Amino acid sequence: MSVAPRVVVVHRHSERDEIVAEQGTWGQAEFVQKRRGVSLSSVKKRHEMLSGAVQAVSATIPKEWRRGTVERADLPRFLFEPEDVVVVVGQDGLVANTAKYLDGQPVIGIDPDPGRNVGVLVRHSPKDFESLLAGIGAGRAQVEARTMVSAATDDGESLLALNEVYLGHSGHQSARYLLSTPEGEEEHHSSSGLLVGSGTGATGWLLSIARQRARQIALPGPTDPELGWFVREAWPSPTTGAALTEGLLPDGAELTVRIEGESLVVFGDGIEADRLSLGWGQTVRIRAAERQLRLVV
Repeated sequence: MSVAPRVVVVHRHSERDEIVAEQGTWGQAEFVQKRRGVSLSSVKKRHEMLSGAVQAVSATIPKEWRRGTVERADLPRFLFEPEDVVVVVGQDGLVANTAKYLDGQPVIGIDPDPGRNVGVLVRHSPKDFESLLAGIGAGRAQVEARTMVSAATDDGESLLALNEVYLGHSGHQSARYLLSTPEGEEEHHSSSGLLVGSGTGATGWLLSIARQRARQIALPGPTDPELGWFVREAWPSPTTGAALTEGLLPDGAELTVRIEGESLVVFGDGIEADRLSLGWGQTVRIRAAERQLRLVV
């Protein structure tokens, strides 16, 4: 007997859930904020929209299909199956948080609060879910393959990210390293860190940094295999430079970083808890990953 397909719904705690966890009860939270002259009505509304979207998606899953649910904080411990259909209900960033734990499963992004999210990755409303799932089941769903970023150390550890990987000091002090490009250029840096991102990341953190530069490089598109990279606040000194601070990484090429300081880390998509710790003399290689996100469009 063949195993029924499974839909995994990914979500995260709402602001209301976080406030209740801190204050004890919603009534207490409202009382405290009212004394401060702050209304929690918008927080309550967003909680209801998120809960309603999760319930609507869950109610639409065919009865004969299996189902699973995972909260953002539990993603590192959740075992996705190869044939899963993954449904992310929440903000664009939640798709990025989920992508690194997947290996080819189709992802449907559901926006519970249209107009508040940018909608780069969560493009669909809950009412679209039934037809999208049917399209996947019939093999006719339109899927966009999105480039991801890989960071690998010389001792065999690695991680993936959809938006970007960040290499820097764990305590936000200056990070010291030797940066080498595929063109053969290299420079010793003391900086606020190195950021390497995909075309998806070019709509977020990468874009923010690019706009602050006097010479703006053309960032890659969502499905382009190239990566963009930036060094943040490089400090020129007798032993460190500030000339090699941005560029595009061609398809198949990699940046090489040799660690020359203590307490450096590399993590992806803002999840600091899931990181690689780096020591003196270690080498990190950053490039476009072979694995891609399959986003249902």
